[in-house]
Amino acid sequence: MPVHFPRLTLVVAACALSAAVAARAEAPAAAPPPPPDPGATQETVLGIADLVQAALRYNPALRAALRSREAAAGAVDAAAAYANPRLEALSGSNRARLPGVTGGAVTGWGVSQLIENPAVREARIAGARHGQTGTDWQAGITANELVAQVRLKAFEYLLRREEAAAAADAAALLEEIRSRVQVRVDSGEAPRYEAIKAAAEVANARQQQAAARLRVEQAGLALERLAAGRLPPRWRLAATLGDAADLPPLATLQREALEHNPELQFLRSEVRRREARLDESRASRLPGVELRYGQVRDPEVRQAVLTATVQVPLFDRRSGPIAEAGAELERSRTLLDGRQVELDRQLQSAAQALEVARLRADALATGALPGAEAALRVAQAAYRFGERGILDVLDAQRLLRSIRADLIDARFQVQAAAIELEQLAGRYAVPESTLSRPIP
Repeated sequence: MPVHFPRLTLVVAACALSAAVAARAEAPAAAPPPPPDPGATQETVLGIADLVQAALRYNPALRAALRSREAAAGAVDAAAAYANPRLEALSGSNRARLPGVTGGAVTGWGVSQLIENPAVREARIAGARHGQTGTDWQAGITANELVAQVRLKAFEYLLRREEAAAAADAAALLEEIRSRVQVRVDSGEAPRYEAIKAAAEVANARQQQAAARLRVEQAGLALERLAAGRLPPRWRLAATLGDAADLPPLATLQREALEHNPELQFLRSEVRRREARLDESRASRLPGVELRYGQVRDPEVRQAVLTATVQVPLFDRRSGPIAEAGAELERSRTLLDGRQVELDRQLQSAAQALEVARLRADALATGALPGAEAALRVAQAAYRFGERGILDVLDAQRLLRSIRADLIDARFQVQAAAIELEQLAGRYAVPESTLSRPIP
């Protein structure tokens, strides 16, 4: 039975519908979402030099070393300061005990000044200046170690990145092998255990790939820490492990180390500072002359007195401080001589390590790696024709993966040895102009 609506109900419904449509048409359109910020997702390409500059600018250890230079400059100012004069005031009374003597108030004043022994003053200032130089070289040591560490961590990051790429290639190759094995198993040309073996190898390769990715992230975080977290949000390092590490002959590096190594320079400044300390201890037996001028007034007499006071080294001849300063001087000289010998041995050892790593990398790149790749191709072809089993293919693939890992490690060892040589030669020591820049 049809349902009949009253005419009034239909009219009201039509009016409500038209009002809703009009309100929707008059409502302002919603604002479109803002476009994504390209800078937030854009990848920044950095070189090793960019990483070094970021670390030199923001590393907290280097900033603290630079701040210590201000304290050393204050020590020089303190050593060069003159002794302050001393003022005296006198007030009293004078009582007459004999006839004819006038009593009354007594007043006076005096001023004294220590005239320091010039030898003591010059030795103290020289010691403070050599201490300031040593502080500068300590900042140079920190910068030299920091730059070497940044470069080493950068190449470690490249090492981990190439390991991750090799792990991804190995996983893809094993996945392809597993697919071929599965086809042979499904067709009955190969036993089922070959498919199980291939699947296990693929699972192991995937785990190694995930571990390699994690090591890449950890190496990147290590670089972030050296730069105090001031690197861009997303960055990529534009360098390779195969970048040439051109170094001069060992004899040239040894000469550079003797002249520019910041540790040797610091020890030399310590020797000079100890020498100045010994000179100061010897000269302090006669520290100086104290001059005093004063006036005293009473009702009858006005006195003016000029006094010179000299400390006579009769009982204390400063033998203890002199012996202590001499012992510290000999200790500093011994440390300097020992460090020079040790540095020469380290240079020779690093040069030998560099040569061994280069020979190893060349042998792997030109001999072992092409042979392993050819062996894998032969094993795959033999497996397709049924002449070899899946185990032979997996063994060949495992050998290729091992040789690739050895080659990557050998190239990293080349870079590590070159970095050590440059660090020992003082090539990463930051120039004085850079160390003197203001710290933000």
